[in-house]
Amino acid sequence: GLAGSRLGADARRVVIKSRYVVLKKAGAHSVSTHLRYIERDGVTRDGERGQAYGPETDTADLKAFEERGKGDRHQFRFIVSVEDAGELEDLRGYTREFMRRMATDLETRLDWVAVDHWDTDNPHMHIVLRGRATNGQDLVIAPDYMAHGMRTRASELATEWLGPRSELEIRQGLLREVEQERLTSLDRTLLRQASADIVDLTQQPNDRQRQTVLRARLQRLEAMELAGRIDANHWQLSPNMQRTLTTMGERGDILRTMHKALQGQQRECVLGMELAAPVIGRIAAKGLADELNDRGYLVIDGIDGRAHYARLPVGADLTALPVGGIAEMKSAGRERSVDRNIAGIVRDGLYRSVDHLVQLRQEGITDPQAGVDAHVRRLEALRRSGIVERMVDGVWRVPPDFLSRTQAHDAQRAADGIIELRSHLPIEQQVRAQGATWLDHQMVSDTRNLSPQGFGAQVRGALQGRRDFLVEQGLAERRGQRVVLARNLLATLRDRELAEVGKVIQHQTGLLHRPLREGERANGIYRRSVQLASGRFAMLDDGMGFSLVPWRPVVEQRLGQQVSAIVRGSSVTWELGRQRGR
Repeated sequence: GLAGSRLGADARRVVIKSRYVVLKKAGAHSVSTHLRYIERDGVTRDGERGQAYGPETDTADLKAFEERGKGDRHQFRFIVSVEDAGELEDLRGYTREFMRRMATDLETRLDWVAVDHWDTDNPHMHIVLRGRATNGQDLVIAPDYMAHGMRTRASELATEWLGPRSELEIRQGLLREVEQERLTSLDRTLLRQASADIVDLTQQPNDRQRQTVLRARLQRLEAMELAGRIDANHWQLSPNMQRTLTTMGERGDILRTMHKALQGQQRECVLGMELAAPVIGRIAAKGLADELNDRGYLVIDGIDGRAHYARLPVGADLTALPVGGIAEMKSAGRERSVDRNIAGIVRDGLYRSVDHLVQLRQEGITDPQAGVDAHVRRLEALRRSGIVERMVDGVWRVPPDFLSRTQAHDAQRAADGIIELRSHLPIEQQVRAQGATWLDHQMVSDTRNLSPQGFGAQVRGALQGRRDFLVEQGLAERRGQRVVLARNLLATLRDRELAEVGKVIQHQTGLLHRPLREGERANGIYRRSVQLASGRFAMLDDGMGFSLVPWRPVVEQRLGQQVSAIVRGSSVTWELGRQRGR
């Protein structure tokens, strides 16, 4: 049938990546996250922001599309890359005709949205297709059609619209592949022809040109130590050839992404290495490393003078990581001290918070309750992942293999590392900002890890500017060559900023601002969050007044609900009741 039909050598080439998503397994926000990703990263031919479109509209309503698919069992996601997409005058028209032909093959109307991405070397389209047929039944697409039939249809259409490739175009395309340090169509041909990893290039009639190109590729592979010549017509391929070339291609793509992000600034580029210590730096770029699976990446211009590439967990919210902001990447998959502490407290398979509190008091810890609360937050996160079980308040059942499971849990979630935003403000804006900035935190800590090169040097310069500003503000004084900072500098800066922002919100809402004292409990309805130089804060409204409390991700799901919190310095313990974290 169609799926098995072969295209001529002169057909236009199309690559289609597909993903079948079972929505219940993917999670509640999978669809909205993916649609938001593809539209946000969409770019038109003219460099304008991308716009989702559909079968009969140039302005598709993604919320309405998501709503229509609420009861669907599954969804299909495709990336369609036409080799010569730049020559297609109407990419949307091409997409619509391709989907019309696909609907004819599947004998049903298709409900889909698409977004064009022109901002890469290879323009492509993202298509999201509902898993529901016209008759209300689940839409079923045969694996063979997904793997071959769709590509055949797309290639036929591209060939109709652009005409077949000329012999010159075909030859030039193959010659370009000879030198490439990635997996190419020539390599796939060699792998198909190989028997027990041995390729026989004994002359075939009427195929001299292709044999010549394959020999040239084998010579290049030999130079890369991925193939070896046995005799004039026989070559031995490395068993790792395909995996090595795929990895090399990915590495080359990453390095190009990093060089583009650094805009000509010279840096040593680091990728795919185990982190011996946390990496802190400026977010130089962000985007999708795996567009089909919603896995993002960051390029971090580190204070160590090097540039780092970090793959994010699947579904991580890129909008919360602004370019120019300061981020920290910590190693994933290592035992956390909090997990070791929990394992050390466990008796008869149970962790009891009251036992932990007694131990911390005996050890003379300054604020033992805050220490216990931090461990309880970790246990709640692990409970949601099915690793521990809460028996009653303050008591959790902990499995014997707790440490190995938490280590695997963190590694799976975090990809290259655990990413935390340290400041949404670029360092240039921090120099004269009101509030306790990331620069202020650097000033009161050890700055010896700041490289004299690259971003480390930029931070050193910004710190000098910040010291000058603090002297102007009466929060530091010069003593010869030294600048002495005021006592409790961070708390003073934070309180000043909160007081100013509190006045603004008080004017907007008519509610009285109630600054929190150390150890005081704040109660109220969580109304919204505000992003300040001192960090992100949650506004709690008790009907008469409001308080600003350090925000944590766990509270976001309680927007519009009653919550309470206790603040101790810059840390906070959120109390969300029996339903905590659910």
